Amino acid sequence: MKEKIYTAKKLGVPMMFLVILMFLCSLAGFIMGVGHFINCDDNGLPVQPLYVCLFVGGIILFVLSCILCGGFKMLNPNEAVVLNLFGKYKGTLKEAGFYYVNPFCVSFNPAADTKLRQSDDVGANKSLSASTNQQAVTSKKISLKMMTLSNNKQKINDCLGNPIEIGIAVIWKVVDTAKAVFSVDNYKEFLSLQCDAALREIVRTYPYDVAPNIDTTGDGVADDGSLRGSSEIVAAKIKAEIQKRVSEAGLEIVEARITYLAYAPEIAAAMLQRQQASAIVDARKLIVDGAVGMVQIALDSLSENKIVDLDDERKAAMVSNLLVVLCGNHDAQPVVNSGSLY
Repeated sequence: MKEKIYTAKKLGVPMMFLVILMFLCSLAGFIMGVGHFINCDDNGLPVQPLYVCLFVGGIILFVLSCILCGGFKMLNPNEAVVLNLFGKYKGTLKEAGFYYVNPFCVSFNPAADTKLRQSDDVGANKSLSASTNQQAVTSKKISLKMMTLSNNKQKINDCLGNPIEIGIAVIWKVVDTAKAVFSVDNYKEFLSLQCDAALREIVRTYPYDVAPNIDTTGDGVADDGSLRGSSEIVAAKIKAEIQKRVSEAGLEIVEARITYLAYAPEIAAAMLQRQQASAIVDARKLIVDGAVGMVQIALDSLSENKIVDLDDERKAAMVSNLLVVLCGNHDAQPVVNSGSLY
């Protein structure tokens, strides 16, 4: 179904004064008719047809005024109202203003009472001071603002089978009100479910951290893609996947961001030990490489400056001692040799 703008003029203020005038006229006719009936009953006078007409006309005018009151629609900026007349879509009011429409047109929004973890629902249940009618009218409006949906964290297995917990925040807005209310049963719940499905679809193609022989781009070549290191690329893919799924509901995904990423609790401790072991190995390798370079510099300096001539056995002993000093976890305890080396 294609959205169409309801071509109604902003006649809310003139019609409001007209309805007020009709209320006053109906009240005056009702009072005059009741007063005449009481006077005739007290004095035994015949009832005049004019006052009967005033009484009946006042009642009819009052009922008509009540019916006309249903045609007032007030919109704030970035709000819309979908109008439905006897089951037929008549159009959408989008421009801010005070409108008067067909009083039998009703506002239609099946997602009005749906409360999710999104920006337009924050504090929705905190204030109950407004009247029931005002709440009903307000709840039927569709917000056209950009809103943020933050679903619960999900536990998903990455491409290596490791369970991880991940959460995303999705910034979205309604761009086609007709599709939003007629193409799906509840566009808010539809968006929430599609966000979960798209997140699961994308995350299962990536490892949590960089892993060898893993192709995350689908080109058949191993790469360095990961959830932790390629968050921008992953977020872009999640956004595109969600947009593909919710286009039929008249929604636009502005942005999608990963807000939480961690290993699942059952493997978090083991993965932490693995990361610590990997870090220790890398640090040791760096220390050993540096120590070997320092030993090489020391031997070359002694040889070039002809400070002392060392045979292969003495060089081996010196290299061993220097590596122990440079690579040890604790400070070395020096031993002073007062004798000759030979």
